[in-house]
Amino acid sequence: MPKQLADTGIVQLGAEQRVWVNFMKKRLSEAQFQACIKGLEVGQQTIEIAHGVLVQGQPQASFVVSLGLSRGAVSQAVHRVWAAFAATNLPQGYERVSAVLPERQAYIVKKWAEDAKKRESKK
Repeated sequence: MPKQLADTGIVQLGAEQRVWVNFMKKRLSEAQFQACIKGLEVGQQTIEIAHGVLVQGQPQASFVVSLGLSRGAVSQAVHRVWAAFAATNLPQGYERVSAVLPERQAYIVKKWAEDAKKRESKK
Protein backbone atom coordinates (compact mmCIF):
# COMPACT_ATOMS: atom_id res chain seq x y z
CA MET A 1 0.00 0.00 0.00
CA PRO A 2 1.41 3.43 -0.91
CA LYS A 3 2.23 5.68 2.01
CA GLN A 4 2.42 9.43 2.17
CA LEU A 5 5.67 10.97 3.37
CA ALA A 6 4.68 13.48 6.06
CA ASP A 7 2.81 16.45 4.59
CA THR A 8 4.96 16.68 1.47
CA GLY A 9 2.63 15.52 -1.28
CA ILE A 10 5.09 12.71 -2.03
CA VAL A 11 3.86 9.14 -2.11
CA GLN A 12 6.31 6.31 -1.40
CA LEU A 13 5.79 3.30 -3.67
CA GLY A 14 8.31 0.71 -2.59
CA ALA A 15 11.67 1.83 -3.95
CA GLU A 16 10.25 4.58 -6.16
CA GLN A 17 8.56 7.85 -5.32
CA ARG A 18 6.02 9.86 -7.24
CA VAL A 19 5.35 13.49 -6.60
CA TRP A 20 1.73 14.61 -6.63
CA VAL A 21 2.05 18.22 -7.65
CA ASN A 22 -1.51 19.34 -6.89
CA PHE A 23 -1.62 18.09 -3.31
CA MET A 24 -5.20 18.40 -2.07
CA LYS A 25 -5.52 20.68 0.93
CA LYS A 26 -9.29 20.76 1.17
CA ARG A 27 -10.48 18.90 4.24
CA LEU A 28 -13.82 17.98 5.81
CA SER A 29 -14.73 16.60 9.20
CA GLU A 30 -16.49 13.25 9.29
CA ALA A 31 -19.80 14.99 10.12
CA GLN A 32 -19.42 17.46 7.23
CA PHE A 33 -18.61 14.62 4.86
CA GLN A 34 -21.60 12.52 5.92
CA ALA A 35 -23.93 15.51 5.61
CA CYS A 36 -22.77 16.40 2.10
CA ILE A 37 -22.99 12.85 0.69
CA LYS A 38 -26.51 12.36 2.04
CA GLY A 39 -28.69 12.12 -1.05
CA LEU A 40 -25.73 12.57 -3.39
CA GLU A 41 -26.01 10.14 -6.29
CA VAL A 42 -22.47 8.80 -6.57
CA GLY A 43 -21.01 5.31 -6.48
CA GLN A 44 -19.39 3.65 -3.51
CA GLN A 45 -15.91 3.98 -5.02
CA THR A 46 -16.39 7.75 -5.38
CA ILE A 47 -17.41 7.96 -1.74
CA GLU A 48 -14.40 5.91 -0.62
CA ILE A 49 -11.97 8.02 -2.66
CA ALA A 50 -13.47 11.32 -1.49
CA HIS A 51 -13.53 10.15 2.14
CA GLY A 52 -9.90 9.11 1.97
CA VAL A 53 -8.80 12.43 0.50
CA LEU A 54 -11.13 14.92 2.20
CA VAL A 55 -11.53 13.34 5.65
CA GLN A 56 -8.46 11.16 6.14
CA GLY A 57 -6.06 13.43 4.27
CA GLN A 58 -4.69 10.76 1.94
CA PRO A 59 -3.11 12.05 -1.27
CA GLN A 60 -5.06 11.54 -4.46
CA ALA A 61 -2.01 9.82 -5.93
CA SER A 62 -2.43 6.89 -3.56
CA PHE A 63 -5.84 6.14 -5.12
CA VAL A 64 -4.44 6.51 -8.63
CA VAL A 65 -1.92 3.79 -7.81
CA SER A 66 -3.99 1.49 -5.60
CA LEU A 67 -7.13 1.53 -7.80
CA GLY A 68 -5.42 1.89 -11.16
CA LEU A 69 -7.47 4.96 -12.06
CA SER A 70 -6.38 8.05 -13.95
CA ARG A 71 -5.53 11.20 -12.02
CA GLY A 72 -8.52 12.86 -13.69
CA ALA A 73 -10.92 10.16 -12.50
CA VAL A 74 -9.70 10.46 -8.91
CA SER A 75 -9.80 14.24 -9.05
CA GLN A 76 -13.36 14.15 -10.42
CA ALA A 77 -14.49 11.84 -7.61
CA VAL A 78 -13.13 14.23 -4.99
CA HIS A 79 -14.49 17.26 -6.82
CA ARG A 80 -18.05 15.87 -6.96
CA VAL A 81 -18.19 15.53 -3.18
CA TRP A 82 -16.37 18.83 -2.55
CA ALA A 83 -18.77 20.64 -4.90
CA ALA A 84 -21.74 19.22 -2.99
CA PHE A 85 -20.21 20.51 0.24
CA ALA A 86 -19.39 23.94 -1.21
CA ALA A 87 -22.90 24.34 -2.61
CA THR A 88 -24.48 23.96 0.81
CA ASN A 89 -21.79 25.52 2.99
CA LEU A 90 -22.26 29.27 2.78
CA PRO A 91 -21.64 31.79 5.55
CA GLN A 92 -24.76 32.95 7.35
CA GLY A 93 -26.40 35.82 5.51
CA TYR A 94 -24.91 34.82 2.14
CA GLU A 95 -26.67 33.38 -0.87
CA ARG A 96 -25.27 31.76 -4.01
CA VAL A 97 -26.67 33.28 -7.22
CA SER A 98 -26.27 32.70 -10.92
CA ALA A 99 -27.06 35.33 -13.51
CA VAL A 100 -26.36 36.31 -17.08
CA LEU A 101 -25.27 39.96 -17.12
CA PRO A 102 -23.73 42.48 -19.46
CA GLU A 103 -19.92 42.46 -19.24
CA ARG A 104 -19.67 45.65 -17.13
CA GLN A 105 -22.25 44.46 -14.58
CA ALA A 106 -20.59 41.04 -14.40
CA TYR A 107 -17.29 42.77 -13.59
CA ILE A 108 -18.93 44.69 -10.76
CA VAL A 109 -20.56 41.55 -9.33
CA LYS A 110 -17.23 39.70 -9.44
CA LYS A 111 -15.62 42.56 -7.50
CA TRP A 112 -18.41 42.36 -4.91
CA ALA A 113 -17.77 38.63 -4.57
CA GLU A 114 -14.03 39.22 -4.06
CA ASP A 115 -14.73 41.88 -1.42
CA ALA A 116 -17.18 39.60 0.39
CA LYS A 117 -14.63 36.77 0.36
CA LYS A 118 -11.95 39.07 1.83
CA ARG A 119 -14.32 40.30 4.57
CA GLU A 120 -15.33 36.73 5.42
CA SER A 121 -11.73 35.51 5.63
CA LYS A 122 -10.85 38.31 8.10
CA LYS A 123 -13.47 37.07 10.58
